[in-house]
Amino acid sequence: MPVRASDRLVIALDYPGLAEALAFVRRAGPAVLWYKVGLELFTAAGPEAVRALTGEGKRVFLDLKLHDIPNTVARAARQAAVLGADLLDVHVAAGEEAMRAAVSAVREAAPAGRAPLLLGVTVLTSAQRADAGGEPLDPAGLVTAVVERAQRAQAAGLDGVVAPAAAIAEIARSCGPAFPILTPGIRPAGAARGDQRWTATPGEALRAGARWIVVGRPITAAADPAGAAGEILAELDRAAAVLPEAGGRPDPAPGPV
Repeated sequence: MPVRASDRLVIALDYPGLAEALAFVRRAGPAVLWYKVGLELFTAAGPEAVRALTGEGKRVFLDLKLHDIPNTVARAARQAAVLGADLLDVHVAAGEEAMRAAVSAVREAAPAGRAPLLLGVTVLTSAQRADAGGEPLDPAGLVTAVVERAQRAQAAGLDGVVAPAAAIAEIARSCGPAFPILTPGIRPAGAARGDQRWTATPGEALRAGARWIVVGRPITAAADPAGAAGEILAELDRAAAVLPEAGGRPDPAPGPV
């Protein structure tokens, strides 16, 4: 069954407090299903940010980019699973042991069918270099680095990856089309890049093979967030109309509605 546009768009709730974030969610309206809770909001509001969103019937990408020793990564991943996040990310640079520990932890902690999908962070969309002290990244170097990390994530048992749009096609060739990709750095045509280097439009990312796209400021800073989100959802619908039906592992069960 084709994936609805509302099940592809993830809005980044980069707010300094939960009250501001929830006020935005209500302004964005019922058409938006997915939200990203990142470091800023999670540091400000903690687990309550996830609970509040699931209580509103929303689905949550908990974007903490876990990167620590395996035991710490596993414990944090377990807490995210119990909390009810639908997507959780682990930095591939944390290493194979940490990624495998996270996989085991969420599957042990969450009820059947409720374990969050675990995604491996490959390269940040602001990255100038793949590694500290490495050579500056050009488009070819970006793809090489991202694909290598996607392969490592898949080998460790992760469900998918977070990756720039430029590398999606090569990831699909290397890891298979059923290995889902979440793509940040999405900007509608004509929007400012801000601090993002590796960007794409919603339609470009979807046509390349992204399962989810993350959009922040083009919606959250808009005078009419519901209208801005609606335009992106419409673009996704147009792009999806020319795509073959997607397969792969089912998404996590929806939260309470």
